[in-house]
Amino acid sequence: MPSSAPDTDASPSTDSGRTAQPSEFERLRDRLESLEADLERKDDRIAALERDRDRLAETVADLEERNAALEARTDDLEAHTSDLENEAERLETRTAALEDEATALESETAELESLAEAALKKANANKERIAELQSRELEKGAHLETEHVDEREVTVADGRLERIAKDDGNAYYRLPESADPLERGGDVSLAFGDLLPIQQLARMDDDRRRAAANALPTRLAAKLWRARTDSSVGDDPWERGCKDVDAYVKASDLKHWIRRREPGISDSYAKKLVSRTIDALLDLSKNRLAVRRQTERKNGLEYTERRVIVPADASIPGAASGAEPSDPNPEPDRPRSDPETTDVHG
Repeated sequence: MPSSAPDTDASPSTDSGRTAQPSEFERLRDRLESLEADLERKDDRIAALERDRDRLAETVADLEERNAALEARTDDLEAHTSDLENEAERLETRTAALEDEATALESETAELESLAEAALKKANANKERIAELQSRELEKGAHLETEHVDEREVTVADGRLERIAKDDGNAYYRLPESADPLERGGDVSLAFGDLLPIQQLARMDDDRRRAAANALPTRLAAKLWRARTDSSVGDDPWERGCKDVDAYVKASDLKHWIRRREPGISDSYAKKLVSRTIDALLDLSKNRLAVRRQTERKNGLEYTERRVIVPADASIPGAASGAEPSDPNPEPDRPRSDPETTDVHG
């Protein structure tokens, strides 16, 4: 049958074509999947790049802002630096001017020092001349007012000067017991040599008193007398009397006073010093003072106690109504004394 042959011959080619199509589809599908995978990777890469771009854009913006701030700060610093440079130039100019002034002052100071040294030498020379003239005048018997004399500079026989007061109310220096040939200022009211020994010792400082009196009771007697006549001493055991007694001190009070004045001594030794000090008072006052026994009562008991008294009518040089007034013009660091006389130097 002629019509059936072609059908038989065409059957194999159709089958091969059907077989080839699935293979091509598979290849195309794989290719498509590969392209899709590449596309996804590229999308991820693009997204990452976009994120980097945004981050870099933010960083650039921050850097631009920081750069702008730094530029502004730099401008401020440059302006401040310019001001500092101008101030430094002004200070350098002022420093140079001050150095010139300092140089001028140094020259002026050196000149003034030279003038002062010359004036000092001249003053010292004049002081020495005056001291020499005063020494000679004093040795001739002159009485010189104390305010014009530096007793440490004058040189006299035995190195002793007597400070006296006269009727004119002024204080004078003289050699002990020398009369003024010019008779200025009136008569000498009272000289140091006219004082009682107790008064003389009381007016000495501690060193001179120790040199003049080795015995402790004697020094205590002088200090006790000074405590009565000099309010600056502060520790005064004397009490004001009445009628015929100007002042008095009890033996018991004297004992306590001695222990205050001589720290460290025992009570028994102080009792012995009381008797010895009283004896020294009587002797150095040339018996112008007296001792009386007074009966007193204490805690219901009677006892008799000694009292050293200054009689109201006692003849004490320089005293008024039995008491010595203070020096109206006491010298610094010098015991107060009578208005008529003060001290002997030397």
